[in-house]
Amino acid sequence: MKSQIKSFILALVTILFAILLIQYPDQALSASIRGLNMWWEIVFPSLLPFFIISELMIGFGVVTFIGVLFEPIMRPLFNVPGSGSFVWAMGMASGYPSGAKITARLRQEKQLTRIEAERLVSFTNASNPLFIFGAIAVGFFNDPVLGMLLAVSHYGGNTMVGIVMRFYHRKDKSPKASHQRFSLKRAFRELHETRIKDERPFGKLFGDAVLSSIQTLLMIGGFIIIFSVLNKLLFVTGVTEIIATSFTFLLTFLHLPEILNIPIFSGLMEITMGSQMISQSGVELLFAAIAVSFILGFNGFSVQAQVASILAETDIRFHPYFLGRLMHGLFASVLCILLFQPLYVSQTEGSSGAVPVLSKIKDSGWPMHALEQLSQYGPLITIASLMAGSLILWKQHKTSHFYK
Repeated sequence: MKSQIKSFILALVTILFAILLIQYPDQALSASIRGLNMWWEIVFPSLLPFFIISELMIGFGVVTFIGVLFEPIMRPLFNVPGSGSFVWAMGMASGYPSGAKITARLRQEKQLTRIEAERLVSFTNASNPLFIFGAIAVGFFNDPVLGMLLAVSHYGGNTMVGIVMRFYHRKDKSPKASHQRFSLKRAFRELHETRIKDERPFGKLFGDAVLSSIQTLLMIGGFIIIFSVLNKLLFVTGVTEIIATSFTFLLTFLHLPEILNIPIFSGLMEITMGSQMISQSGVELLFAAIAVSFILGFNGFSVQAQVASILAETDIRFHPYFLGRLMHGLFASVLCILLFQPLYVSQTEGSSGAVPVLSKIKDSGWPMHALEQLSQYGPLITIASLMAGSLILWKQHKTSHFYK
């Protein structure tokens, strides 16, 4: 009976979505183009190198090497293998959903148990610094100083999630779990053994890395576009306003302005649009920073759907990741409140009202410059990568057909 009800609900939602697409074609098209531009200008070119390099480093045994070296740190702190340090660093550097992608690969390589992978994925999916400093702090708020507050709150909250999740299923002991000492010799030995086990030649390994990365990024692009359209349709039909009204009581309880209800709901769906709406809401900066910190930590349902799709290829369960997102949002918000005075107010007191906004943007340095470069050359990188992937796929298909 439950299965039949679920089938009916899913079919009904799909039909309603199709009807809305037909009823609001202009809004759906503009939202789709917005999502597509974000994907092929920013997301694809910024994530592709990280995905390819991570695949190569796993195949060459570099991740195993790093894991042996960092085991004495990661095991006592987060109760995960040392290879988790690589996932953590790559997740912060490249942004979501890199942490889930690499965690899933390590699980497929059996370098992690299921429980360890669930602990790891809960705190290795973070926003990258470029998005926090460039898109949000400078692009939306025109305030580069705010970027430091948001970044410290975000990554600090992420670390706190990892420490809390170390107690998740703590009775489940990994057969490899041991507090081993630092050993460079053993790390090199493990690197060599891992590389020998992977019998693929470099060309095959590189081609597989490119194809796997492009396939994942195409899936991510689809999620970005569909959630951009969904968010827009919910807004134009008034559903967003109806649902957001239910947040009013919670916002009042938390002493936050009620005007943030719609921006926060939009942020729960998709981070970029929510952050932009919060910056334009006109509320006090502290309240805006708290709201942005929460939705950055929560990741948004768009990113969560991407992670769920990646994890579905393994036996890693989704609910520890979702629990981590709730904790991350709460921890980051609390840290934002505690650090607002030392990291923001104290840095702007001397220049408050004296430094024009335009000069702040001009002096913002690498974040805006990097975003401009990605917007300019990102589409070319995306097209070239897709062509390279198609060529590799064609050659592999031709080779396999020849040997048959």
